Amino acid sequence: MSRLIPIPRLVFAVTAAAGLCATPALAAVAQAAPTSASSHVAAVAAADWAHSDAIRNNAKSHKTGATANATPSGFGPSDLRSAYELPSTTAGSGETVAIVDAYKDPNAAADLAVYRSEYGLSACTVASGCLKIVSQTGSTTSLPAKNAGWATEESLDLDMVSSVCPNCDIILVEAKTASNANLGTAVNEAAKLGADAISNSYGGSEASADTTDDTEYYDHPGIAITASSGDGGYGVEYPAASPYVTAVGGTSLSTSSNSRGWTETAWSGAGAGCSAYEAKPSFQSSASTGCAKRAVADVSAVADPDTGVAVYDSTAYEGYSGWQVYGGTSVASPIIASVYALAGNTSSVDNASLAYTHTSSLHDVTSGSDGSCSVSQLCTARTGWDGPTGYGTPDGVGAF
Repeated sequence: MSRLIPIPRLVFAVTAAAGLCATPALAAVAQAAPTSASSHVAAVAAADWAHSDAIRNNAKSHKTGATANATPSGFGPSDLRSAYELPSTTAGSGETVAIVDAYKDPNAAADLAVYRSEYGLSACTVASGCLKIVSQTGSTTSLPAKNAGWATEESLDLDMVSSVCPNCDIILVEAKTASNANLGTAVNEAAKLGADAISNSYGGSEASADTTDDTEYYDHPGIAITASSGDGGYGVEYPAASPYVTAVGGTSLSTSSNSRGWTETAWSGAGAGCSAYEAKPSFQSSASTGCAKRAVADVSAVADPDTGVAVYDSTAYEGYSGWQVYGGTSVASPIIASVYALAGNTSSVDNASLAYTHTSSLHDVTSGSDGSCSVSQLCTARTGWDGPTGYGTPDGVGAF
């Protein structure tokens, strides 16, 4: 039976006169969120939502301070390049980053144009060949049905690739539905179309069938595949648990007076822990993960919606459109996929092993937690590997 990744359930942290956060009632959210699609855009507690063994139901969404036609707030391209010391203006030409999502974003190309223009990035259009938007079968004309919840995810992903690797070409592959089979088929299509890196900002509960899905959808030697670790705090999701992907955790990112100019802590919503089904990959054998099987995450990037990124999306969802601020490991996954593209080494990438052998090229995140657990490093940041942040965040491209 094909499992589904449910629709984004957005939690809006709206700046109000009282300084409070407004959360929509469950009934209103449920009405807007049929059992079909989900992304990792920010978080609410997993306990707020019903879970099912047959339906992947872990990922949440979050927008803050969203106002149509407002001036963007949140981190932009120059912030991310500075925080992670990236050669974004000089590298990436000839590289292609694919993003895999479900359903159609009807304004994807137009919204991307607004974002890139706002930040002075060169245009990336369908007409120029820089941007390609296809279905899971590769069609440019027969695209799936519109879904406003997933449209926000697609805009986020496109904007993050543009921020980190503005010289990269981009492929947006829109799966017919959010079933694991259709999303996996979209990953295969992205690989077929020549992507050097593929970002997957979705996920849900593990299942015994995951080991079959690994080889059917996510095993693409020579292509860097990233997946969000989740937004519900301590706990493991798939496909982040796959040994063939780089599992991307999340941090809170803030400016600082230190020599780096930035500081990071583990984000409380980052997914982490031990897989129930996936065998421990050889690259984790010396990492002291505390897991007998595959451990999540491998690396990380900004994900906290309170230190979130600017995104432009004109497809109204829950009353929000225009410039918005997003968080979640949906932010982190396309960032890391784009860092792989900047590095230009994806032909030698089969999994996350480079991060484990090049830890000096990562910012080690040593404080913060995503919950409580019996093995401390699985939920609490420390020196070296830990669950919420892996070995850390990019310090240049040397670990990729």
